Amino acid sequence: MPSGGIPIGKLFGISLILHYSWFFIFALVTWALTTGYFPVAYPDWSLTTSIIASLVTSLLFFASVLAHEMMHSIVARSSGIPVKSITLFIFGGVAQISEEPKEPRTEFKIAIAGPLTSIVLGGIFIGIWLLLPTRFEALTAVSFWLGWINLFLAGFNLLPGFPLDGGRVLRSILWWRSGNLRRATRWASNVGRGLGFAIIFAGIWMIFYGLWFNGIWLAFIGWFLTNAAARSYHQVVLQHMLQGHTVREIMNRDCLTVPPNITIDKLVNDHILPSGNHCLVVTTGSRLQGMVTLQNVKAFPRRQWANKTVVEVMTPLDKIQRVNPDDDLASVLKMLTEQDINQLPVVENDNIVGIIGRDNLLSFINVRDRLGI
Repeated sequence: MPSGGIPIGKLFGISLILHYSWFFIFALVTWALTTGYFPVAYPDWSLTTSIIASLVTSLLFFASVLAHEMMHSIVARSSGIPVKSITLFIFGGVAQISEEPKEPRTEFKIAIAGPLTSIVLGGIFIGIWLLLPTRFEALTAVSFWLGWINLFLAGFNLLPGFPLDGGRVLRSILWWRSGNLRRATRWASNVGRGLGFAIIFAGIWMIFYGLWFNGIWLAFIGWFLTNAAARSYHQVVLQHMLQGHTVREIMNRDCLTVPPNITIDKLVNDHILPSGNHCLVVTTGSRLQGMVTLQNVKAFPRRQWANKTVVEVMTPLDKIQRVNPDDDLASVLKMLTEQDINQLPVVENDNIVGIIGRDNLLSFINVRDRLGI
């Protein structure tokens, strides 16, 4: 999932984001249409006509990509799966679906919705091209290109390589037949990696035959698919390892706490340096007040450490995430990853009962991985 970008609004309650790489691919598609496709297909057009047609075509193409991802999202939400956002980036679009489907049928419906949308859009644009009179040449030209590119988009996404839509369709079928999500994901991911390597080799072959730009671009797509397949399988393995286990099992019960009224100097010299902890819980008695990290401390010049107190630099309770001892480990891993934090306080009845961090989860995962369970 690409991180960062520019929010451009919401559609059906789903945030829409333009990743910074999208501007590059938008400019590249527009340039290719302006200098390559339209001047060759329509040599009588002026440069201005080609530029306008290219801009309109590029915008409608990415609107088609958005529609593809939006349909994934709508079907996911109708199945009770939250969708946070849709991001358009250099390789198209991706919907940030918050959790994996619980059954193969749901996976199949979500996966197939996008390609079907692209097929329908392709049919509509081809229909416009066929039905409009020839005097509407610019409109028919745009429609022709959009029709075939949407059909190509559907065909490419239906290739049976996870995590492409076709790979997810394949996984849903394998999951249904085997009853084992992890095994189905491994098989579908292996197909995805094989497909990615094949695309890379095809790109290298094109480079040797002088098609440098197309070859490099194709190899880059293959590399992205290969890595995405491996990463997706790794995520499912982690989910499988953490499934059914709670925070209570691995949290640190003897978490280091500090009072809110000590200075940063005292915090560093008496607590952080001797313990090596990067994150400490701030409490009054057993009541949680907040957390203080190295980042909080480093935000202030060292000359102020003797005068600043913990309460002035800590992250207060109302601004930190917290977990319950009975929360499942998969949700904790997701929270740590999405919020880009290392540790979370474990709170029960407004009292701090422990702390859980990435190191706890990594240790838990490594042990289970070595044991093969």
